[in-house]
Amino acid sequence: MERWRGLDAIPSGWGRCVLTIGVFDGLHRGHQELVHAAVAKAAELGVPAVMMTFDPHPAEVVRAGSHPAELITLRRKAELAAELGIDAFLVLPFTPALAATEPETFVHDILVETLHVACVVVGENFRFGHRGAGDVELLRALGAKFGFTALGVGLVSKDALPVTSTLVRASVDAGDVHAAAQALGRPHRVEGIVVHGDGRGGSELGYPTANLDVVPHGAVPGDGVYAGWFVLGGRRSPAAISIGSNPTFSGRVRTVEAFVLDDGGNFYGRRVALDFVERLRGMVRFDSVPALIEQIGRDVERTREILAMDR
Repeated sequence: MERWRGLDAIPSGWGRCVLTIGVFDGLHRGHQELVHAAVAKAAELGVPAVMMTFDPHPAEVVRAGSHPAELITLRRKAELAAELGIDAFLVLPFTPALAATEPETFVHDILVETLHVACVVVGENFRFGHRGAGDVELLRALGAKFGFTALGVGLVSKDALPVTSTLVRASVDAGDVHAAAQALGRPHRVEGIVVHGDGRGGSELGYPTANLDVVPHGAVPGDGVYAGWFVLGGRRSPAAISIGSNPTFSGRVRTVEAFVLDDGGNFYGRRVALDFVERLRGMVRFDSVPALIEQIGRDVERTREILAMDR
């Protein structure tokens, strides 16, 4: 898959394509339907399938300070797009100038003159252009004018609710990683760099942890203890994951740390990921350190049981 950042990165002589457009935060099951439709249409027409997404999140530009927690990193989004059959991944820097572009200008200058679209596949609630003035109906009208077709794909629902990034974000925030995984079609992932913590896990508790400095704006599940996978490179290892401020020790800083089962490796400075499978319990304060250690032992055993069924 080709990866482009900005319109100038598009190769000269680029021919026609099928394009799908969106923020695609999470690349959840609803987004996947869009991608499947775009890839199928591209195969039918014998042209490449292109995904256009934006960085930073448009909300941060339109309403500064309103950047939502992100369900997926740009790197992971590109990896998943390639797995879904996308041929070229275009990241369009979202700037105030782009936000102010009128719908017809956006379509003519970017979709037609630069990408030479044969078909554009979007969600039925897609909006584009200045103040979201453009919709699927306008996109179809402009397609008739400029020589391309537009396909609006209906929303995917789960338990009578449309699968949206907002829904997934709410599930993650509530610690319901099982519901999030159902909507995503895979476990929710948090990425970051392993940094030094207070060292208490190994020296006092007997359970050394990898502490993550989470990527900016990453969507971290609500406080609690989780069973999940510790992912480094192409290898994943079972892990008991703790999120919270360590109330037993009167902690004040919220941390994300993972006890990697059966692997005492040195992970400092490495970029890793945590895939959340199931919430074990909430974050509570214990009356003594021995009581905490006893509970951690139960958490680890429960983690083994859960992940044995998730392989």
